[in-house]
Amino acid sequence: MINFIVSRLKAFKYAWDGLVDLLLYQEPVLVHLAAIVVALGTAWFLDFPTWKWVAIVFCIGFTLTTEALNTAVEYVVDLVSPEYHVLAGKAKDIAAAGVMLSAMTSAIIFGILIYDSLA
Repeated sequence: MINFIVSRLKAFKYAWDGLVDLLLYQEPVLVHLAAIVVALGTAWFLDFPTWKWVAIVFCIGFTLTTEALNTAVEYVVDLVSPEYHVLAGKAKDIAAAGVMLSAMTSAIIFGILIYDSLA
């Protein structure tokens, strides 16, 4: 039982280290964080009901998760292919497209939530 708890704590520490790396060293995350501040402030100002807060929290998690996965892909590609390769570039581009799609989807959902509140 103790080994299980220790292994879970180590796993949490590794995940925490990854989150710190993402927040401190990945500049695109700063853009997401600015958008999060705007979204949360707008939601608070418009007095969103609980279900809209749930949608916003999901979108935030969705976008930050894709950003984390994109960063992981970039690190792995740089590790295994330090020199340029067409497939390495495509892997990075596709991972970045995932971030773009999640951010655009989140922005559309947020726009719908705002429209619904103002209509």
